[in-house]
Amino acid sequence: MLIFEIQNKMMYPTLSDMLRDLLGINIPLPFPTFGFFVALGFLTAAYFFTVELKRKERLGWLKATTIEVMVGEKASLWDLVSNGFMGFLIGFKGLEAFFDYAALVENPQIFLFSSKGNFLGGLIGAAIFAYLKYREKDKEKLAEPKLIKQKLRPYEMVGNMTMIAAIAGILGSKLFHNLENLDQFMSNPIDALISFSGLSIYGGLIVGGGAVLYYATKNGLTWIHVADACAPALMVSYGIGRIGCQLAGDGDWGMPNDSVKPESLSFLPDWMWAFNYPNNVLGIDLQQDFHSMGLESLTGNAWPTPFYETVMAFIIFGILWSLRKKLMVPGIMFSLYLAFNGVERFFIEKIRINPDYHFLGIEATQAELIAVGMFIFGIIGMLYFSKNKTKYIPQSAAA
Repeated sequence: MLIFEIQNKMMYPTLSDMLRDLLGINIPLPFPTFGFFVALGFLTAAYFFTVELKRKERLGWLKATTIEVMVGEKASLWDLVSNGFMGFLIGFKGLEAFFDYAALVENPQIFLFSSKGNFLGGLIGAAIFAYLKYREKDKEKLAEPKLIKQKLRPYEMVGNMTMIAAIAGILGSKLFHNLENLDQFMSNPIDALISFSGLSIYGGLIVGGGAVLYYATKNGLTWIHVADACAPALMVSYGIGRIGCQLAGDGDWGMPNDSVKPESLSFLPDWMWAFNYPNNVLGIDLQQDFHSMGLESLTGNAWPTPFYETVMAFIIFGILWSLRKKLMVPGIMFSLYLAFNGVERFFIEKIRINPDYHFLGIEATQAELIAVGMFIFGIIGMLYFSKNKTKYIPQSAAA
């Protein structure tokens, strides 16, 4: 496997580092390794989500909705302005990136969120995008615009739901991470907000998942069937994202691990037991970092927790995917996902470094508290849906 070969070498903050080390190809690319795997995780999730939505539509548990669309209208002022604005941003940054590509590669976040850009490129981009929208509407223009009805099938909403999950999920993950690390946020709020590292998976899950279910419900889909359909997809996406954490070394490693690898595991690479994440994306020396936190470490090695989570996530995905056609009670699949996810994260937190919350005499990390909550809700969900087996099955499908 590629990850086995890679991890015997160094960390790869960017895809360029990986290509240079593995293939000897030196192509400067402005793509962080972690961000690449997050994007890959979203795309993979979208695929499995689509497969499940199509299956549930065949079962009759999800149905197409009818929407009204106005056709034949000419381009409105809002159409031209909004598209022109998007074109301006692309041209503004795009042309500047062409002339100063080195700055983009050196720090993509700073480059993209800075005021640096090419005004002429922005004007050209705005003109092109506005003109294209005008031409598109002009070709469809009717002498008398009319309102027509169109069917929107569940799987056709996956693109929108994926975009909503990505935007809301990143915002949520940033929010939860900064709440957990207020000292870091206060010391450098700009970096904390725009950095590609420092993401809380549970923040992304809660905010992103909630936004997707709200969108689905507003478009006539029953939320529990959508939740069931996306459960395996969420798990495999999580595993892929953790590959990015492991390869980039984004700080999700575990506690110090100076112990010798057991003889029974001698066939495994050393990095699967303990690893010091050289050349990690944060530029941290683990031994010094452990010392600054009051932790003792003779080797500077840590438990490679992102790798362990990838393995567990793929195993859980395999279980959920193999059961999806056998679980004919709505809600059980999503409840299983919650329970499995809670157990996995609760136990991995025991060897991870995260700040503890102190509440009512309880000392636990944010992730541990949420994991316990997910497990409890998962168990309650299984009991509830088992007692209400037909409640969420449409009568037409049940018949």
